[in-house]
Amino acid sequence: MDRYICMSNHPRWDPDLIRLHVRPNTTNISYDRVVLATARDGFLKAKPEHGLFVRETRFLSGYRYLIDSQPIAAVSLSNVSHRRWVGYYLAPGASKGSPLRDAAKNALEVQLSREVGRRGMCESVAITNFSQKRRRFRVSIPLEADFADIAETSDRRQRGRRRVTWSAHDKGGELTIRYTAKHRYAHQAERGTASLICALCVAINCDGAVSWKNGALHFFVSLPPHQTWRSQIDFAAVFEDIADTGHFLGKTSEPKPLAAEPKASTRFTGPQSDTLTSVVVEALDRSSRDLKALRMFDLDQTDGGWVPAAGLPLYVALFGRDTLTVAWEAAPLTIDLMRGTLPALARWQGKTRDDWRDEQAGKMLHEMHTGPLSVLNYIPEGRDYGSVTTSAFYPFAVAQLWHWTGDKALVGKFLEPAARCLAWLDRQCARGKGGFCWYQTRSVKGVKNQSWKDSGDAIVYEDGSQVADPIATCEQQGIIYAAKMNFAEVLWWFGRRDEAARHYHQAEALKKRFNKAFWMEKEGFVALALDAKGRQVRSITSNPLHCAATGIVDRDRVSTVLARLFAPDMFSGWGVRTLSSDHPAYNPYAYHRGTVWPVEHGPFAVGAYRYGQHDYVERIARAQFELAALFDHAQLPECVAGHARDQAHPFPPLYPAANAPQAWSATTPFTLLQAMLGMQPFAPLNMLFIDPHLPTWLPEITLSGMRVGKAVVSIRFFRKPNGVSDYKILEKRGPLHVLRQPSPWSFTATLGERAGDAFSSIFH
Repeated sequence: MDRYICMSNHPRWDPDLIRLHVRPNTTNISYDRVVLATARDGFLKAKPEHGLFVRETRFLSGYRYLIDSQPIAAVSLSNVSHRRWVGYYLAPGASKGSPLRDAAKNALEVQLSREVGRRGMCESVAITNFSQKRRRFRVSIPLEADFADIAETSDRRQRGRRRVTWSAHDKGGELTIRYTAKHRYAHQAERGTASLICALCVAINCDGAVSWKNGALHFFVSLPPHQTWRSQIDFAAVFEDIADTGHFLGKTSEPKPLAAEPKASTRFTGPQSDTLTSVVVEALDRSSRDLKALRMFDLDQTDGGWVPAAGLPLYVALFGRDTLTVAWEAAPLTIDLMRGTLPALARWQGKTRDDWRDEQAGKMLHEMHTGPLSVLNYIPEGRDYGSVTTSAFYPFAVAQLWHWTGDKALVGKFLEPAARCLAWLDRQCARGKGGFCWYQTRSVKGVKNQSWKDSGDAIVYEDGSQVADPIATCEQQGIIYAAKMNFAEVLWWFGRRDEAARHYHQAEALKKRFNKAFWMEKEGFVALALDAKGRQVRSITSNPLHCAATGIVDRDRVSTVLARLFAPDMFSGWGVRTLSSDHPAYNPYAYHRGTVWPVEHGPFAVGAYRYGQHDYVERIARAQFELAALFDHAQLPECVAGHARDQAHPFPPLYPAANAPQAWSATTPFTLLQAMLGMQPFAPLNMLFIDPHLPTWLPEITLSGMRVGKAVVSIRFFRKPNGVSDYKILEKRGPLHVLRQPSPWSFTATLGERAGDAFSSIFH
């Protein structure tokens, strides 16, 4: 049983890390498909990342407060929840000196309280005179609405006409900024005219009168001592007569009542100590809150399933591979994301050939956007299929839903969409060299790289030059291998034995071809890709970690692959870089050529666990939770720069355009924990396998209310003084047997060890 002892030689958790705080320059609040992204001071300053975005359209691009033509000074500002924000300000002082100290003497406080809803934002304003004399002043609120697509805030493409109307009444007024645009398009098989008609409606209710002049609202206030002037400003986005040509979600209707919060999910608790435990628990709690903040209510399912957006503020849309990754990684928390994502993507599965959108029969959606560029059909992203990864992730996610629920009625609905995905992939592999899956866009404006790393410059030769498509990346073959192996098991349970056998044998054959074609003997590593001529792209990247995770790498080579990923040029101290720092194309800030992505480390930890490499699981999990400790509320970022963790770089810079929150960063803590606990459900047999290896920095953690099949279980995991990890079942309702042993999908335990573990599980 010595395999349960943690083998880490790392020093103790350094509590000084929590004294460092890395904060993004943008503050977000959101609800459904509405995002308000401001500067830290709470205002919009005509920057590309700032705005009130509704369905990826920027309805408010400029917004600030002036008192007697001077900016107000921020004192304290904070999000109250994912959809509400409060800020305290002081009016500018009249004399010279320290601005904030002078403003404090001026004794005029401005409190702003904002809340976003399904159609826009409501802002409450309270200005209080704390002086001993009457104050007379003018409040001005300049505002701008540019109706830009979130993807064109730096480089405008679509243009339309704006018309402004204003009406005032005794206690306020109404401002309407109406926008109309049309686009006549002709690209590949699609031709037509698309239109967009929308408006920003601003309703003001206030003490006294308000006027609109020179692009600003103006309030003239006379305020006695210790009295408060109040106003409420509602910003509503209205869409009208949207043509179906490019906008595939249909016309915007009146909002439904606010949907209920998701059903009960797993809770994570741990004791207070000088270890990393409190950070782990906070990260898990924050992740749960972030996922709920990303919920897109228009995609809700009747059975409680729901779908998260990929990230704020840039990716409030339905994505394929992102959402599927999030859905299966979130399973220890709730299966409702799989319950929502699988039918949403099946609805949009490719039905015909449309080269403009890279659509083919059976191919799964890459992304579906709702902004003006998509509505007006300037770009194909209104319904885009530029990914091969989604089609492999889909059957894999169906298998995970089967493992967690064992529900034939539920899972059976997704068998045919999954089978069509694999049929499309089979055709794709049959057309490629060597029986591998190659990608190449058919669209004149398509995504160049259609695998895991989808930025246009992600795939580079070892000399730094770009690889031309078609390309067969290593991780894509691994994802297909995992899809076929896992889905074959599901088909077997559903009595479709011939199909199951075919996919299983195809996966085995793919693995043999892969290890022959992609293995670099001299480097002891997996090649990034094969180029159009079938040559290895020999760059050292993070892509092979997915090959270890999916099981496509031969077992006797896995230790070498993992060791290479932890060499100094790949492991920054905060995680594995996307590209070796020794590579000519390395750039610590490049999206996929040097940054560190938390999302890659969840599957990495699961893969290392499957091969019994528990020290690597501990190292990667620790690095990620220490990274989370740098950020407020232990929120893992989308990605960080690849600088080495050393005295010169005590914390990593954020990627400049990083989303916060990012859905698949939010689910990473659940996957890391699942790997450390060796936790794998198999609901068809009412079983939960556990194989805990808790490190010194996480000596105890409790999972309460976790659902497996029809059962609900609460388990406390703890580390004994001798280093052995153990567990205690605190509560169990419904049919479930908790078995202590590596899951059937691991490659470690012997038959004798499994028998011994099964016997010891009887006494828990």
